[in-house]
Amino acid sequence: MPKAALTTRQRIIQAVLDIIGEGGVAALTNRRIAKEAGVSLGSVTYHFATQHDLLRESLLYFVREEARHFTELADQCQTDGLAIEDAASLAGQVACGSALDSAHLAPFELYLHAGRDERLRAAASEAFSAYDRLAAQILTALGVPDAERLAATTVALVMGLQLRRLATGSTADDLVDALLLLAPGAAASSPGRGVPA
Repeated sequence: MPKAALTTRQRIIQAVLDIIGEGGVAALTNRRIAKEAGVSLGSVTYHFATQHDLLRESLLYFVREEARHFTELADQCQTDGLAIEDAASLAGQVACGSALDSAHLAPFELYLHAGRDERLRAAASEAFSAYDRLAAQILTALGVPDAERLAATTVALVMGLQLRRLATGSTADDLVDALLLLAPGAAASSPGRGVPA
């Protein structure tokens, strides 16, 4: 969405994500946020009383936008009888759609910060629940048994490989390969399903 079309609150949140992606949480100052967002200094404190509020809302905003985007992608796939290759391709689209830029480092910074600040843990839990729901939807479409139980493991695999991709500049091929390797084994444990040839 173009910056001009964003509300003041959204511009502040986007600025927070950009700054965190570039320099980590320690780089956040209200003055820098205001400059990056193109708003007055007073607007930052008007919309967000504390830095904790800023961090929590920025994390949730990012995740909601990502979840909306991922859900749209998942809905484009046929949900009945989804082929493993189609699911792996979808995951590759998601990964390739995430540009290798500082804005995509921000969520990882925020998740780490949540490990240090228990006030952010509820927001991090909400974020991971959104990812888990999407993973469970795709695993269910694949016919994987216990899709909900395996969703968190799938999310961890995808996020770990995405972090590796962001850190090394590698392609999404590793992610697609890993899902193609793991999905047949999970599907094979379901009665009446075998590993695809």
